[in-house]
Amino acid sequence: MVQQLKNDFYGEMYGFVKKHSAINNEFIDRFARGDISVSEFKRFSEEFYHFTREWVSILSVLLVNTPDENDAKNLTTILVSELGDMDPTKRHELLYRKYLRSIGIEPKDLVRKSQVKTTKAWLDGMRTYFASDQFEALGAEFGLENMAIPMWDKILAGFKVWVKKHPEYASMDIEYFTFHRELEEHHEEAMEDVLGGHKDDPVAQKKFRTGADGILKLEEKFWLGLADKNN
Repeated sequence: MVQQLKNDFYGEMYGFVKKHSAINNEFIDRFARGDISVSEFKRFSEEFYHFTREWVSILSVLLVNTPDENDAKNLTTILVSELGDMDPTKRHELLYRKYLRSIGIEPKDLVRKSQVKTTKAWLDGMRTYFASDQFEALGAEFGLENMAIPMWDKILAGFKVWVKKHPEYASMDIEYFTFHRELEEHHEEAMEDVLGGHKDDPVAQKKFRTGADGILKLEEKFWLGLADKNN
């Protein structure tokens, strides 16, 4: 990634997202330590599938509502990546289905299953932001893409501990998570380019902040909504 000065707008936004409670909260920190119950593990697996299954549709909403051609180019790159970069066997939702089956969950049983209310609020929030003001929408997408690496790192760390505590899950297929982690720097770079195209526009900057903070607050609630105490 191109390194930016710490005091520029990109550096400000990058630091804001990396420190956000969406990726630094009680549930995901417990997950990273492998300190979650079996029911919380299964709830995470099922609820995250709703995101994985719907994400391409949600991101498409942002793409078709983006007037700037360079912004749209970067979003297209991310969307194509989600679809496997021309390799249908690497479509991200398909990889997640393999993960679910490896832990004894049939994906088709989840399609019509009611979502936890905080999951639904997060997904509905993405649709709302992505169909609203273009700069709030891009800020929300910037937030989502730049929180991803620390999120994947915590999830992968948690898996390592989890299988030691629960050897019955030792054969679970986590390619979705490892494969996705490898791609995230490219997604960050795409959104860095988007933000850079509007770095001198104070109106856009304010709306970028609003969108990023708004969607990440909903994501924090998504994580906290997975805890046993809330169900």
